[in-house]
Amino acid sequence: MMIDVAVLLGSKSDRDIAEKTIGVFDKFDIDYTIEVASAHRTPARVIEIINNAHESGVKVFIAIAGLAAHLPGVVASHTTRPVIGVPVKAALDGMDALLSIAQMPGGIPVACVGIGRGENAAILAAQIIATGDKELGDKLAGHRMELAEQSLQDSQTLF
Repeated sequence: MMIDVAVLLGSKSDRDIAEKTIGVFDKFDIDYTIEVASAHRTPARVIEIINNAHESGVKVFIAIAGLAAHLPGVVASHTTRPVIGVPVKAALDGMDALLSIAQMPGGIPVACVGIGRGENAAILAAQIIATGDKELGDKLAGHRMELAEQSLQDSQTLF
């Protein structure tokens, strides 16, 4: 089976953030897989998931992690496919995780979205995939129009 996005959670406690990605993937008919694997507790499993994802044709990885937040960087060190990191607010208001993900060494980039913003990671993954998929690009354009319409409605109903 071909999958577009592989989502890795550092722990089961990251489930709420992963659910935000699922909603986006379902809306845009993006095939995905979700696994729990710790960069520290199960490093061999992380590599196995990455290798299996490569065999399944994965286009983008999303890694959700808090605290030291090494999972996105570990994933990036084992693939040349885009990796999007989602920092989790587990300590220090999530700033520790944000900086761990954003401050990758030269040559091993990880894209980083805001703390807890699983939906933005999924949208970014969709945008990456859409560079080679016009139908998905059209769906994303429609989504942007929906956001604009909602903003106008919010303005009209503010008071």
